[in-house]
Amino acid sequence: MPFIIYSVPVVTQPEALMGRSQTFETDRVVRAAREVFWSAGYESASVPELERATGLSRSSIYHAFGSKRGLFDAAVQSYLDEVVRPRLRPLVADAVAPDALAGYLTGLRAALGRADEVQSTSGCLLVNAASAPIARDAAVRRTVAAYRAELRAALGRGVAAALPDASGAEADRLADACTALVVSAFTLVRVDPASALQCLDTAVELLDASRRA
Repeated sequence: MPFIIYSVPVVTQPEALMGRSQTFETDRVVRAAREVFWSAGYESASVPELERATGLSRSSIYHAFGSKRGLFDAAVQSYLDEVVRPRLRPLVADAVAPDALAGYLTGLRAALGRADEVQSTSGCLLVNAASAPIARDAAVRRTVAAYRAELRAALGRGVAAALPDASGAEADRLADACTALVVSAFTLVRVDPASALQCLDTAVELLDASRRA
């Protein structure tokens, strides 16, 4: 099954900017803003807080990204490219190892269990957005849905590699269950870390049980 890569459009690209020349490193600015949006959420991320994090003035932020929302779009793209997809990479390789899904689940559990990991305190940027007012925006809803589909497709490939003899229906049920448990873990980690980790343990147990069956 081909793996579909989704992209979130960024409002403006540095080479397309008009007027004042750009004097900052875009990637650094976007990463700094990403941390603010990730921990505070779009609505609670104030422009003054974004100014402090990025080192840019309000006018520079608006000049470079068009708006706070444009900066958020860039932060989401950065999150997908630098946080989500590297972790999913073993599941979307040309040849997926039989233990790739187990490795993803245990690696994610380790990240959510580390106090110094932003994911352990803030969960998932896009799962958080799905339950926030910003989700009323149609473009954000599409982005969240595409992210969930990307995650499900990757986990589905992991199931297929781990259980090559499973029926299509069985593989689909396990991939759906693992996806739901991963999303639940991201949702719970901010308020009930132990339950979040248990979700991932349950996913591993389901995978192990299916492999033994």
